[in-house]
Amino acid sequence: MVTAPQFQEIPMILSISGVVLLGVVVFLFFRKDNLKASHGLVCALFGFYLAGTGIAPSIKAGGASLASLLGGIKF
Repeated sequence: MVTAPQFQEIPMILSISGVVLLGVVVFLFFRKDNLKASHGLVCALFGFYLAGTGIAPSIKAGGASLASLLGGIKF
């Protein structure tokens, strides 16, 4: 019997820290690079609607892969 591959869920801590990190980046762009509030709103809406498309699992898998790559770096 062949089973479908199971996608590994991203831990909630990783997604929350990712949101916080991206929020800080947007805030810095807003303060330093004259990002307008309307630009930020368009980006947020784009991300919201992108999350509902068929490409969302690929983006999640890419984010998880990048997080595991960064997590494996030894200093």
